Amino acid sequence: QVQLVESGGGLVQAGGSLRLSCAASGRALNVFSMGWFRQAPGKEREFVAGTNWNMANTSYADSVKGRFTISRDYAANTVILQMNSLKPEDTAVYYCAKSRQYGLTYFRAIEEYDAWGQGTQVTVSS
Repeated sequence: QVQLVESGGGLVQAGGSLRLSCAASGRALNVFSMGWFRQAPGKEREFVAGTNWNMANTSYADSVKGRFTISRDYAANTVILQMNSLKPEDTAVYYCAKSRQYGLTYFRAIEEYDAWGQGTQVTVSS
């Protein structure tokens, strides 16, 4: 069974950058699709970015397109979310997730994922 642990969150000013990491243990991630989601207070968890197993196919929420980049470090069994030009509305708890199926494509729906990290807080001040 895979365990996912996010890190890299914190407090940053608007316009700044953060790099989130999602480290996995218990199982290799290289055959699965991976996703990043976020949940702001009082809101539902929403899709942020996703990638298939080899990063040939990626998808981003419209709100982060052009600012966020998802990538994978296969040797480290890690998924990364590089976040640039951060805005106050990006403030949320960010979660990484592993797909239920083998990762031929990315997935945007929460129900397509069966393992989640505990989340890391990102706060962007104006």
